[in-house]
Amino acid sequence: MYTVTVQPSGHRFSVEEQENLLEAGLRQGIALPYSCRSGSCGACMVTIKHGSVDYPQGEPLALSPYDMEQGRALLCQAVALSELEIDCPQVGELSEIEVKTLPVRVEKLRKLNDDVIEMTLKLPANERLRFMAGQYIDLLLRDGKRRSFSIANAPTGDIFIELHIRHVPNGHFTSHVFNDMKEKALMRMQGPLGSFYIRELTHPVILVGGGTGFAPLKSMLEYLKLKGFDQAVYLYWGVRSKEDLYMDYLPRDWMNRYPQFKYIPVLSEPKTEDNWQGRTGWVHDAVVADFPDLTAYQVYMSGPPPMIIAGREAFLARGLRTEHLYSDSFDYSPDTLKVLAEKQA
Repeated sequence: MYTVTVQPSGHRFSVEEQENLLEAGLRQGIALPYSCRSGSCGACMVTIKHGSVDYPQGEPLALSPYDMEQGRALLCQAVALSELEIDCPQVGELSEIEVKTLPVRVEKLRKLNDDVIEMTLKLPANERLRFMAGQYIDLLLRDGKRRSFSIANAPTGDIFIELHIRHVPNGHFTSHVFNDMKEKALMRMQGPLGSFYIRELTHPVILVGGGTGFAPLKSMLEYLKLKGFDQAVYLYWGVRSKEDLYMDYLPRDWMNRYPQFKYIPVLSEPKTEDNWQGRTGWVHDAVVADFPDLTAYQVYMSGPPPMIIAGREAFLARGLRTEHLYSDSFDYSPDTLKVLAEKQA
């Protein structure tokens, strides 16, 4: 067992052999930054000031050779090899928020396009979920597995929780949602989870979403609408074709009503029938084309791991400060990844 000292707060926690630092810290009530828990988003990156760590599952996707040279590590994958002192931005706001396990009822299922369903969950009458705009919940399945989905509505104290669920080929749970689940079905959830949430706006903000990565950004934008946009806010939504912009009407309406808000959809593979006259290519390339110097901005990214990794590299190269980059990586579940790997073998 080793002791981990967190700076600048001075908090300490112990970590068992082969236990990752994130799980150990959260278990002992330390508010550490995290999101995907799979090493692909970089949200839990810290700097090792003293000591050493190892990665039993291999070097994480979000940790570049340059990061390792700078002494950085990912809490969700790293295990301690010695006593540690880490430099880590504490997530103070989250320490006040209770993580709850609650029964929920499926209030509504609404198909947004061929691949995405909006699921509205209803909390028990005497319960409310306090969360930060951008966080997620886990749906607890009967076989003991869990599925993570971002909350898509603003934290207004409502009795409803909105999720955007994309149908994953060979995905057991999402196939059940699309083919068999009925309204009024009972489920269990745990949350809120993750440290991907909107901070106080001290700089202009760029939101970058890929696919259903729009969901947590929608929560952030609805929260900012309630507060009033006191900084310029830009939303870049990257998808393959026009039909994948499953709520395109919302940000277009917001752009018409709020001068501080700009919306830039980007299609990577527009169809001929789309008659698309807008931006094309990769969404992170569109951002750096518009903002070659990101020194004075904050960036929030949510979407698939390749987008997160490419965006992080591109944005930091354009001067974005590491502490002004927040991300949430949307990964497949381990069992879905296993099925996909078996089919490719």
